[in-house]
Amino acid sequence: MNDNHYRRLEKMYLNAKINTLIFDTTTCLISEGYAEIGLNISEKYYHSLGAIHGSVYFKLLDDAAFFAANSMSEYFILTTSFNINFLRKVKIGKIKAIGNLKFNSGNSFIAESKLFNENGKEVAFGTGSFLNSKIPLNQINNFEH
Repeated sequence: MNDNHYRRLEKMYLNAKINTLIFDTTTCLISEGYAEIGLNISEKYYHSLGAIHGSVYFKLLDDAAFFAANSMSEYFILTTSFNINFLRKVKIGKIKAIGNLKFNSGNSFIAESKLFNENGKEVAFGTGSFLNSKIPLNQINNFEH
């Protein structure tokens, strides 16, 4: 893979409807076997107790692991399982998920990710399994050629 592949993945991620409509302050950086996803926290992500909802933790952790894995494939990959562990709550600031590829068979991938608050303290972590789909990335509208 090369830098063009990583930049196209970043654009595909940032242009996804969920990121343009709901997670509108998301940032993304992808390189070989690595992905970094950031998000500025606002109250729209809160649950009833005034901290970010677990679904936000999950989304960022899954996204970081997913794109760390997809950095090594020409096909759109699919999450087959993802396990998350919550360590502490987050209420304000910017959070950052860092994903790293741990295993690559060419068709299946395992990646881990960690979520950090703006002070660099780990707030959650997860591990995911991913498989290549049958859809080449160059057939996806948001993946620029």
